[in-house]
Amino acid sequence: MLRRSLLAAPALLPVLRPRSATAQAPLAQGPGVQQGDVVAPGWRRDVLSRWGDRVTFDAPPFNPAIVDAEGASAQFGWDARVIGLAAPPVAADGVARAVLAVAHPTVDAALAFPGGRERPEVTGALQGATLLNLEFQGGRWIVVDGGFQARRLTATTLCRAAGPLGQALGGAVRGVLAVNGGCVTPWGTLLLAEGDPNTLAPRLGVAQTAPYGWIAEFDPLDPQAVPAKRTALGRAVRGDATAVLARDTRAVVFSTQRLPSGFLFRFVSAAPAAEPDALDAGQLSVGVQQGNRLRWAPLPAGAAQDLGEAARALGAAPFDVPAGCDWDARGNRLLVCLRGGVTRSAGSVIALRPEGGDPAAEVFAVETVVAGGLANPDTVTAARDGRILIGTDQGGAWQAAADTLFQLQGPGVAPIYAAARGAGIGGAAVTPDGRTIVTAARMPGRAPGASFERPATRWPEFTPGVPPRSALVALTR
Repeated sequence: MLRRSLLAAPALLPVLRPRSATAQAPLAQGPGVQQGDVVAPGWRRDVLSRWGDRVTFDAPPFNPAIVDAEGASAQFGWDARVIGLAAPPVAADGVARAVLAVAHPTVDAALAFPGGRERPEVTGALQGATLLNLEFQGGRWIVVDGGFQARRLTATTLCRAAGPLGQALGGAVRGVLAVNGGCVTPWGTLLLAEGDPNTLAPRLGVAQTAPYGWIAEFDPLDPQAVPAKRTALGRAVRGDATAVLARDTRAVVFSTQRLPSGFLFRFVSAAPAAEPDALDAGQLSVGVQQGNRLRWAPLPAGAAQDLGEAARALGAAPFDVPAGCDWDARGNRLLVCLRGGVTRSAGSVIALRPEGGDPAAEVFAVETVVAGGLANPDTVTAARDGRILIGTDQGGAWQAAADTLFQLQGPGVAPIYAAARGAGIGGAAVTPDGRTIVTAARMPGRAPGASFERPATRWPEFTPGVPPRSALVALTR
C-alpha cells in the first residue's frame, strides 16, 4: 500500500541529458505531490529501518511521545543520510553481509517532540551516526537485529583528537555533532564529516565548539573502535568527504564546504594509507578554478583551524553551495554536487578529472555531468558498476516536485525513487552484489508550519498519532 508505481504518471518521467543546458522537473508537479513514496516500474521498495527502530540489543520500543536520551542513543536517529557500506570478510556460511553507515545530521524539535519543546539531551542522542549489520536472506537485504557491529555514535560518544591540533583539544573529546556525510575508505576505515557545530551546540548547551567540525575516522568492523578526529584534515563546515588512493598508495581525501560560496578541499597524506594514523600528517589544499581546469593550491601551515578563512585569504574561487561528493573509481574522477541558488538558480553536478590520472595530481580538468534542471542536487554516489546515483533535497519545499533519486548511466538520467511529502533523498549506496540500492528518505513531513502533531505526511506508517519517520529504503530490481 505504501509503494506506488510511476506507471500512474508516465508523462512526468523526463530523462535528463548530461551536459544539457536545462532539464524538466523530475516528478509530480504542484501542491498535490504524493504523501507517500513512489518507485519506478520494475523496482521493489522495502523499508529497512526507521527513526526509533532498535539498533543495539538493549534499545527500548519506539514511543515518540515518551523518549529519553538513553533510549534514543540505542535507536535509529531522527534524520538519515547514507554514508556507505563496508564489506566484512566472507564467513564460513557464505552469507553475504555488509555494515551500513548512516549519518544523522540534525533534529527538528518541532517535528521530533510533542509540542515542539526542545529536549537537549535527547536531541544530542538523536543526531550523530549509526552502524547497522545487513544480511542477504530470502532474496533481499535485511537489517540484522542486534548485529555485532551495530552501534550508535552521539553527542556523548568518546572520541580522541589526533594529529597536529590533538593536544590543543585535550586529546580526548566527547561526541560527534552534525555529521553531514563521509565515506568508507579504500583502506577499510570509515570517515564521518562533521558540518557546522553551531547548528546544534547552542541547543545542546555546548559552550566550546572547538572539538567539532572535523573529520573523524575509525574501523567500522570493530564495535569498540574509538573515533579519531583527524585535525590534519582541517576544520570546516563540511557537506561531505570521499577518499581514494594515490598512485603511490598515499591517502587522498576530498571534502566540500557546505556553504553559499563554499570551497573544495583536498588532503594528501605524507605516509601510505595503510600505515596507522596516516591521516595525521600531510598536505592540505584548496581547489582554485581557472576556466575548465582546477589547480590544488597548498594551504599554509596553521590553516587547519579554519579552512574557509585560509581559502579566502589565498583568493580561491568559491563554488555554488558544494554538497555531496564521491570518487568515481571507474571514471577516475571526483563528482561534486553544487546545490545552486547563489550564482545560478538550478543545481548541477560536476566532475573533476586528474590530469595524468593520479588523484594526487596538481591540476584537474573540470567538466559538467548534469547542468541545470535538478532542484538542489545534494548527494552523489558512484557505484563500482559505473552507475551514478544523484539525490535531491529541497529542504521540505515539496510544492514544486518530490525529491528524487536519479540514476545516471549511459546517455541520460532517469528517476527511480521519489520520496514522500517533505522528505529529501539522503544519499545512496549499492550493496556488494550490485542488486540493491540503499537510500534514505530523510525528514518526511516537513512543510511551513508543520509540527509533531500536524506534519505534512505520516509516512511511512500513516498511522494516526504516529509522526513521520526518516527511513532507510532498499530498492531492488
